[in-house]
Amino acid sequence: MVDFNKDAKDLLEYIGGPDNISAVSHCATRMRFVLNDPAAANIKKIEDIPAVKGTFTQAGQFQVIIGNEVPQFYNEFAKVSGKEGVSKDEAKAAAKQNQNVVQRAMAVLAEIFTPLIPAIVVGGLILGFRNVLEGINFANGTIVSNSQFWTGVNDFLWLIGEAIFHFLPVGITWSITKKMGTTQILGIVLGITLVSPQLLNAYGVAGAQEIPFWDFGAFTINKIGYQAQVIPAMLAGFVLAYLEIWLRKWIPQYISMIVVPLLALVPTVIIAHTVLGPIGWTIGQWVSEVVYAGLTGDFRWLFGLFFGTLYSPLVITGLHHMSNAIDLQLIADFGGTNLWPMIALSNIAQGSAVMAIIFLHRGNEKEEQVSIPAAISCYLGVTEPAMFGINIKYIYPFVAAMIGSGIAGLVATTFNVMANSIGVGGIPGFLSIQTDSMAMFIVCMAIAIVVPFLLTIVFEKKQLFVPKGEVEDAPVIQTQK
Repeated sequence: MVDFNKDAKDLLEYIGGPDNISAVSHCATRMRFVLNDPAAANIKKIEDIPAVKGTFTQAGQFQVIIGNEVPQFYNEFAKVSGKEGVSKDEAKAAAKQNQNVVQRAMAVLAEIFTPLIPAIVVGGLILGFRNVLEGINFANGTIVSNSQFWTGVNDFLWLIGEAIFHFLPVGITWSITKKMGTTQILGIVLGITLVSPQLLNAYGVAGAQEIPFWDFGAFTINKIGYQAQVIPAMLAGFVLAYLEIWLRKWIPQYISMIVVPLLALVPTVIIAHTVLGPIGWTIGQWVSEVVYAGLTGDFRWLFGLFFGTLYSPLVITGLHHMSNAIDLQLIADFGGTNLWPMIALSNIAQGSAVMAIIFLHRGNEKEEQVSIPAAISCYLGVTEPAMFGINIKYIYPFVAAMIGSGIAGLVATTFNVMANSIGVGGIPGFLSIQTDSMAMFIVCMAIAIVVPFLLTIVFEKKQLFVPKGEVEDAPVIQTQK
């Protein structure tokens, strides 16, 4: 087993000593620090430590990439620093001291949607597979039209797809109560009341001859469901959470078990169906219509160019999490989304830029421990390791990826490339693309692969966007004859 004692001592010194550490935790590959004074950390010396494979700052946390041996390193660091670790939730709470209002809002949004990502990914894969089964016409028709077995498979898979996307409000309200530390089962119940079979399905509202309603004599309330609706579920979830928190402050503990759930849930359900639901629905439609107009209008190529170029910087700030809500709203309102294809293309572009770095710096074993896994994760839809570990460090591959992604986004929007679902990014993202857009999406994928790769090589050779000293410090390649 590797002895990390010296490396841990060096990290403690270069990070500013124990007094500069407000909180420390670790994840699968990284040490996560909340620093009292982030400027006191000597990043260059930290990155020269043998065990360290890179650093970056995100969401108010200074993160040091160690790799798969981070648990052993963390234990050694705890010994030499005398700092007891905290949970990731506690670290996030401490990190708020280094965040502005916008960053905090985006962090909240991220914490709501992050627990939902596994389900959304599964749902995206299932819808992508159903897309292949029933949407692609081969020489003798679709797979479904020629096989009873695959017809049955296609119908069965919709059971899961419907559960994930149509009943998404249940997941959202649950996630909000989990994040707010309130009663999660109440969040689940609230979500169910928004999508109950008793209600008129949201997808049937536009074509309904009459809207069912509850008749209270003096007034009525429409029985409208909010299947796949994001904003109504978020509004209702936060009202429930804050109402429960407020009630627990004022209601005596010996009756809180009975009184709090009743007084929190019932008023929230009433407010959700009378105020929040209609308002949230309207807001969601406004947002989706504005975005859709930008994606399908005369200047859609410009929208695609800007979004494709700027999506990666949005990831750095955390603002990219808002795209999940917009994507889901577009799917609910228009049956598909033009945003997700560009997100998948951005993933691919960042991975291709890393591939160019691997090619240029081949032989640098320390860097390859970060770059190779990072490139793979990018092509599978997860860009953070590549962006923070490689591309932003060198700058020019990040710029190359932005340009490649922007060009691919321009082409994608020009030809109205649309996805049926979200969740599947990177190269597997083609599964979520509507069948009539697949050919053009493959063209866009080729652009996202080739352009960043070539530009990264050109930028390094021409020393464009290259931080001083980076090219000179690149390893000398030794070739065997």
